[in-house]
This record gives sequence, C-alpha cells and structure tokens, in this order.
Amino acid sequence: MLRVALPNKGTLAEPASTMMREAGYRQRSDSRDLSALDEENQIEFFYLRPKDIAIYVGNGDLHMGVTGHDLMDESGSPVRQMLKLGFGYSKFRFAVPEEKDWKLEDLDGKKIATSYPRLVRAHLAGKRIQVKEIVKLDGAVEISVQLGLADAIADVVSSGRTLRQHNLKVIGEPIAESEATLIEREPRHDRKDSLEVKAEKSIFLERLRGVVYARQYLMLDYDCPESQLPAAEKVTPGLQSPTVSPLRRQGWVAVRAMVRSNQVNLAMDRLAALGCTAILTSVIRSCRAVDGRTGGNEEVAV
Repeated sequence: MLRVALPNKGTLAEPASTMMREAGYRQRSDSRDLSALDEENQIEFFYLRPKDIAIYVGNGDLHMGVTGHDLMDESGSPVRQMLKLGFGYSKFRFAVPEEKDWKLEDLDGKKIATSYPRLVRAHLAGKRIQVKEIVKLDGAVEISVQLGLADAIADVVSSGRTLRQHNLKVIGEPIAESEATLIEREPRHDRKDSLEVKAEKSIFLERLRGVVYARQYLMLDYDCPESQLPAAEKVTPGLQSPTVSPLRRQGWVAVRAMVRSNQVNLAMDRLAALGCTAILTSVIRSCRAVDGRTGGNEEVAV
C-alpha cells in the first residue's frame, strides 16, 4: 500500500487535498484527522506539518509527499522533486526596516532572523556576505526586528502586506522561488522500492500529472466553415491535432481541441473572425496527453 504525506495546515493544505480529490482519491472528512485510508485505491494519506514532510519521505517512512520546494531544500533530506503541482507559489526574500537605505551587501555583519537558516546561509555564502548571526525562528519572523532580536529578516513573501504592517521592505533579488511539489526519496542502491510500490507510485504520479495538465487547458468546441478549416487548425492545433467531425449542414465541420487557458480568449477572437460559430469552452477535470506524456510543457500557438 502506498503511503503519502500531505500538509495538515497552511496555504498548501486545502489545495493539496483538492488535487487529490480531483485525481480520484478519498480524503479526510475531519481536519483533525492525522490520516485517511483509501482502500479502493490502496493508498493511505498522512497529514503532517509541511516542514516535516521531506524528513519523513527522506527517511523512507513514507513513499511520497507534497510540500513546498523551499521546505524540501531547507530540510536537507535526501529527497527529489517528482512533479511541480502548480499551486502554492511564493518567493523567499530579505526584508529590512523601511527607513534603512540598505542593499544586500549592507547585511554584512548584521543579525538575520529566519525560519530557513540553511537556505539563507547558502545564499549569503554565494554572495560572499558574512552576517553576524542567523537566528532561527519557527514563526512570526516579521516581529523580530521590531523586538530588537534581529536587524533584518529572510522570509516567504506573497502580497507583502505583513511586511508593511511591521514597517519592513524587501531588498535584493529573491533568495528562492517555490511552489507545491511532489517529492520522493532519492534512490539508493541499497534501498530500492519493490516492483509493486514502483507501479503504485507510477499510477499516483500520472493521476496527479493529469490534473496539473488539465488545469492548464480548456476544451474548445466550435463549428467551422470547411473552407476556413486550415486557418482554424492553425489557431487551435490541439496537442496532436484537433478532432474534426462533419456536420449535417453542408460545407461545415465541428472542431474540438485543447487550448491553453491563458490563450483561449484570443483563440476565440480569431475563430470568430474566420466565421466560426457556436464557439464554447469547457473545463477539463483530468487527462492523459499524447503517448501518456502529461508534463504540461507543450505550447499551443494562437
């Protein structure tokens, strides 16, 4: 049976559970539950602190897990990324008091508070900046400057609202960028998965990949004059090719193709200009792409 870790709270928790449901997996009904068994799919989910997930997976206690890429790096555990999941985007940045006209190099000799000491230490070493001390905190990092514990902070920044509340501003380029990631233990010659586990992991990965992929696309259907079909196919080439079916109306065909979500309105505009009618979109819940490859990297030209 496959054992998979999911975040128990925080910004990654609900999107992760939603993705599992869309992939066809049963989830816990009570947010206080620490595990959920899906007997039909032979998989058990464990709901853990996002910071701990990479440690459990790296130790081999669990087969796979969902956590932030930044948390994976910070853990130092022997794990690797299997799939980017397309949610939980964040940037990890330095922030200093608003009244300070500091650049990154001005952090030399200062005290930095953070929940990610490993990432901060590696980043500063690469910039040849030697701080006085890195203070590790488990939360509420923004208040550390106001309380005099540190001169600056390094923390996850989304909207920046929390920083502004504490009179802080970001400086320098992002230390790291992150999103939710499916991870597994780094393979070792002395610790290999059984054939059964490998097969279960492959199925789980492809289901999630199908959800990630489907979220990037919409299905576009329209009626097209046969004379305009070559031009319409250039607008909506689909993944391999569009599906074209004859209509009872002479000289017309029905066309169906997957189109990138962020390009679909432009595609509809161009199809309308070609004289196409009954243009509509529908949501794709999950899919498998050409030859089983569902990496979501294909480009759809419009």
